[in-house]
Amino acid sequence: MATFMLKLMLPLLFLSMIPPKTGNRNILALPQKFFILKCTLHVAYAEFEQWGVVDEQTTKSELQAALDWACGRGGADCSKIQVNQPCYLPNTLKDHASYAFNSYYQKFKHSGGSCYFRGAAMTTKVDPRHMHVHMAMSVKKDI
Repeated sequence: MATFMLKLMLPLLFLSMIPPKTGNRNILALPQKFFILKCTLHVAYAEFEQWGVVDEQTTKSELQAALDWACGRGGADCSKIQVNQPCYLPNTLKDHASYAFNSYYQKFKHSGGSCYFRGAAMTTKVDPRHMHVHMAMSVKKDI
């Protein structure tokens, strides 16, 4: 599938570099075409991405145990969810666990690792960064 997308997008890239034949040259035309191409490639690539996130039905005690294992013996990189680090906020068990589960999953998925954590986590094709934006927007609308 990736080879097909590459074969499809490569000619489009070259076609987008050909300037228009009119005498009125639009300076912004070329960057807009590149922007559209870049977005298209990003969306096509993101179709195959998966992230590890918390299963909403998990109890706090199960979630804490899974987080402790992921950041400890599991080998997830949890350094960025520590105090004064870039991913510390929001400081919730759910957000920190999702970060740790995804860190573990991204690190070990190609060598047989899963994102199950005894039922505390699952994989999703929806980028978790977009989930926060959608949730924040829906909360704002309800106010």
